[in-house]
Amino acid sequence: MTDYMSLSEVDLRQYVIANPQDEEAFQHYLSIVRARPGVVVSTPEQLEAELKKRLAS
Repeated sequence: MTDYMSLSEVDLRQYVIANPQDEEAFQHYLSIVRARPGVVVSTPEQLEAELKKRLAS
């Protein structure tokens, strides 16, 4: 198991992409993304679209 808490945001993003089954790492990445100013979602669909957009870049 990877210590995802010590990864940089860029490395964590890569880890989450490579390990989609790691729910804890994904949730940690979400908390980082949600903490950014300007990210406002009010539905699960908006969240999914925002995550896809960010993971694709």
